Amino acid sequence: METLPSVTQTNQTVTFNYPNRHLQISVLTPEIIRVFEFRGDKGQSYAVEGNKQQPTTFTLNKNDNHYELKTDSLFLKIDADQHIDVYDQAGHPLITDYRGSRSPLDRGIDEAHKQLVEAEGHTVSQSVNGDDNSYYEVVKALAADEHLYGLGDKTGYLDKRGYEYDNWNTDNPAPQMENFTKLYKSIPVMYGLKNGYPYGLFFDNPYRSHFDMGKENFNYYFYSAIAGNLDYYILGGQTLKDVVTNYTYLTGRVPLPQKWTLGYQQSRWGYSISQQEVETIADHLKKSQLPCDAIHFDIDYMRGYRVFTWNNEAYQNDPKAFLQNLKQRGIKIVTIIDPGVKKDPDYSVYSEGVKKGYFVKTPDGQVYINKVWPGDSAFPDFGRPEVRNWWAQNTKFLTDIGVAGIWNDMNEPASFDGDIPDNIVFSDQELKSTHQKMHNVYGHNMAKATYEGLKTHQGKRPYIITRAAYAGTQKYSTVWTGDNRSLWAHIQMMIPQLCNLGLSGFAFAGTDIGGFGSDTTPELLTRWIEAAIFSPLLRNHSAMGTRHQEPWSFGEPTLSIYRRYLQLRYHLIPYMYDLFAQETKTGLPIMRPLVLNYDDDPRVTDIDNEFMVGNSLLVAPIVEKSQTKRLVYLPAGQWIDFWNHREYTGGKDIVVNAPLDKLPLFVQKNAILPWGQQVDHISEDPDDEMTFHVWGDQGHYDHYQDNGMNFNYQKGEFNRYAISVNRNQVSVKLLHQGFKSVYRKIKVVLPEKTVTLTYEPRTNRYL
Repeated sequence: METLPSVTQTNQTVTFNYPNRHLQISVLTPEIIRVFEFRGDKGQSYAVEGNKQQPTTFTLNKNDNHYELKTDSLFLKIDADQHIDVYDQAGHPLITDYRGSRSPLDRGIDEAHKQLVEAEGHTVSQSVNGDDNSYYEVVKALAADEHLYGLGDKTGYLDKRGYEYDNWNTDNPAPQMENFTKLYKSIPVMYGLKNGYPYGLFFDNPYRSHFDMGKENFNYYFYSAIAGNLDYYILGGQTLKDVVTNYTYLTGRVPLPQKWTLGYQQSRWGYSISQQEVETIADHLKKSQLPCDAIHFDIDYMRGYRVFTWNNEAYQNDPKAFLQNLKQRGIKIVTIIDPGVKKDPDYSVYSEGVKKGYFVKTPDGQVYINKVWPGDSAFPDFGRPEVRNWWAQNTKFLTDIGVAGIWNDMNEPASFDGDIPDNIVFSDQELKSTHQKMHNVYGHNMAKATYEGLKTHQGKRPYIITRAAYAGTQKYSTVWTGDNRSLWAHIQMMIPQLCNLGLSGFAFAGTDIGGFGSDTTPELLTRWIEAAIFSPLLRNHSAMGTRHQEPWSFGEPTLSIYRRYLQLRYHLIPYMYDLFAQETKTGLPIMRPLVLNYDDDPRVTDIDNEFMVGNSLLVAPIVEKSQTKRLVYLPAGQWIDFWNHREYTGGKDIVVNAPLDKLPLFVQKNAILPWGQQVDHISEDPDDEMTFHVWGDQGHYDHYQDNGMNFNYQKGEFNRYAISVNRNQVSVKLLHQGFKSVYRKIKVVLPEKTVTLTYEPRTNRYL
């Protein structure tokens, strides 16, 4: 048996001095512990900003063959063989090092036959980072009853056990199916339920890395990376919700969005070719009585795809007046921006970037050029603070015109003329680095720059959408899942993708409704708007050259059904806004897998076709062609069918009829839901009344109200209301009054009657 290492302790960090390594274990909070080994990388974290360490009491004891480190929540054993085992306070194993050797998957093929199979057009799968080229790996034991979640919006199922994934932000237009290992985002956080006990692991390493979630061997999962320090966080908690709250405490939470961003948004690559095209879309929305808050402009609004320019000729040389006119009609404009800056010495953004050295360079010091939409293009070195500041200043061109939000695309970064070589020189803050390290945080840094620009120039809560992201990007940007397709497989993947994004900190997320590529059908579009109607980002987007998929494109009944669900969405935006206000405190997502709310129910550990909105709504969409009824699992408790008010006892499956116009939707009994007025867009003027529906005869609800636009709420300018119902007794209390526009009237709709209360300013009460 090897000798236990000596230890040194500085404040809340204990260093274990093994003969060949110095392993640091830092206690940040009772439920968050960092494991770190310096391996030469001097850069700082892009996910964890600021000091997250809280004063925490812990004990360190030495036994015969291991050390024991204990907090009030976690218990670690560190032995002479450099194993780290993690238990909860009650002694249940959560994360234990695997003691055996890895056994690579036997694919039953030799090199000669592999070449033959590949010559015929097939691909022989292999782990990108899971083989001999990994720099280090962390291998943990898998229990027979262990479920694995997280990793952002990787494709496939909710439970990631049995699959492998790569972290290397990738723009690949091929149809992503369940075994697609890498996509646009790298969010290396995973969650486990081991024999029913929750935990999390966050590996903070931006280099190319790999997760094998028990595919190679049923007895273990592993993480490996090609470079960088060993740097991961153990996340504990009594419930899975607690673990998510701890992860988002560490990496940041989605800030409260502008309220209008929860409205419907219409987009297509091609709208922005001309002013007339955009006006036609706006007119159709109005004529079709479809509520809408934004139209998105793809790359055509620019002058020759040059970022921070406008094709004035297509907009009668006055885009500002045009955007103002649309705003008066209730429609805001969101414009796309790519990182590629056209190589053109007569183009000010390029010439200034070259002059000031703001673009990434080749190893011999030349500006690196690759091709994207404008042709030959340079790439801003977003790792440098001064480059981010320069980019932020450039956004003023768009905000001065009246652009309401910016949509960052192609920021993996994507390139048309082959992949960017690993040795291209990028910056890691003030340090020189390479594309190999900075690739996965490129979109993150671009989003941060854009956020700071909009915050400065608009004075409002910035609205940014990004395709590429890293852990922590949720602090700066909304995300969508990228270029999906009009395939039933992709609507099926939507629910696990958005739920795992929510678990991974990205509470504000969505998909391209109807599918971006390929041609949708009336049935697919209808089922997609039903399935996506509670996704926080609600955008219909499609590619140039595909079939048009605006709601009116297929006539009736598609249009009427689409309108019905948009109206439902707008009624429930106050509920979603309340959930966002709560999320800023807890980090819990709006759209949730059932396992997040019911992690003690084994039945919900791998449900892929249901989700919840907060704690009160259960949504069970139809995501298969020609299906008109389905099984719905209702967790423990009492549930009420949203449409016919039939009551069900949970803990079992029920059969639900679901014709084309019906989304199976259930409300937890005694839930109270705010119910906004029917509107065609979210007004900047505050509501003067609110309605609350009570789904039972008792309940309590906390409601949040502010101006929905700027940061004044951080100064206390918000209102909080407590709505309480007990049988026929209704009370409304103003718990906090900081926003001057208090509801003049509040209606509470009970099963048998409606109670209307009026605000009395002199007593500050509702009577």
